[in-house]
Amino acid sequence: MYAKIFLQAGKEQVVKRLHPWVFSGAIAKIEGKPTDGDTVEVCDKKGGYLATGHFYKGSITVKIFSYEQVIVDEAFWYQKLKTAYDIRQILVAQHQTETTCYRLTHGEGDGFPGLILDYYNNVVVFQAHTIGMWREKEKIVSAIKRIYADELLAIYDKSTETLPDEFAKTVTNSYLFLKNGLAVSLPHEVAENGNKFLIDWETGQKTGFFLDQRDNRKLLAEYAKGKKVLNAFCYSGGFSIYALKAGANDVHSVDVSKKAIELVNQNVAANVGEVSNHEAYAEDVMNFLKKNDQVYDLIILDPPAYAKSIAKRHQAVQGYKRLNIEGIKRLAKGGLLFTFSCSQVVDRELFYNTIVSAALEVGRQVRVLHHLSQGADHPVNLFHPEGSYLKGLVLHIE
Repeated sequence: MYAKIFLQAGKEQVVKRLHPWVFSGAIAKIEGKPTDGDTVEVCDKKGGYLATGHFYKGSITVKIFSYEQVIVDEAFWYQKLKTAYDIRQILVAQHQTETTCYRLTHGEGDGFPGLILDYYNNVVVFQAHTIGMWREKEKIVSAIKRIYADELLAIYDKSTETLPDEFAKTVTNSYLFLKNGLAVSLPHEVAENGNKFLIDWETGQKTGFFLDQRDNRKLLAEYAKGKKVLNAFCYSGGFSIYALKAGANDVHSVDVSKKAIELVNQNVAANVGEVSNHEAYAEDVMNFLKKNDQVYDLIILDPPAYAKSIAKRHQAVQGYKRLNIEGIKRLAKGGLLFTFSCSQVVDRELFYNTIVSAALEVGRQVRVLHHLSQGADHPVNLFHPEGSYLKGLVLHIE
């Protein structure tokens, strides 16, 4: 039924260890003529079945989504999605009035390599990173509708930014479902740990919000009372809202995007009304840090990914080092730094060593209080450590 990918002798061990990627160099031959996005079966050299996945003519030739020989139909995707949904109910069911947004599927972490589904208060945003997952969208949309039933308001496909470039040109972001044909007004309000946030999946970054920082924002609130706080790369102001509601004395939000700053101010108004202890700046963060002689008690550095390929890794490390040098300089004695990297190619050890290098250059004593990662609704497949992309440290600066 499906084209077959035969591996070179010995290369089947990686698949047997349940890593979900098959690299082009491991392939001995291909039976059939699969095109990008086709479902294929992966076999050992003798033809023994190993796994099923999506084909792509690239370095990662197959992304595996099943280790059982299956028919990849709507029922198959429904069962996988129901498993992911049930896990989220364990995570958020007891907080449903306080938290109405979460990641429903996190790529390889949920057995959906190349697919992100984010849930925003009865709306699901579909974001395919692979052609194969985009081509499965009708089956997956049907499964989403079946799971959420009457409460579902809309499903929005936001894949043009994440699909391979040539294929993305043939795709337009659009609604895959609207309940009773009625549009959902934007921005759309959600709750996270009792805080209100306005989401715009059509024009916002990623799928509209950075859901992966939920637990880290909650941790920050434990430290923010009475502090002067700088939230750099603030986007829609997630950390800023938590700090203000926790009783921070002053909060400064900085982002190069004017649209993001507008959203920050709307979120501040929705949560705490008109306040005099919050200021938002539409500026480049490095310029802001270098020219600013103010000292802060708590700084958040949460930049966008500095590298999306191994070739850019060295450049990214230098960028993280320069950024953290400036951040450490701006902290008062006894101040706290929440610093992050979401670059997958910069692993946890490399990021840690980069922060060590920055602290050494500034010449201040630093203690590590917390090691941080993405929230539990962004699970990591035990056999795919690459899925642990978000690294963070909470540092005490003398």
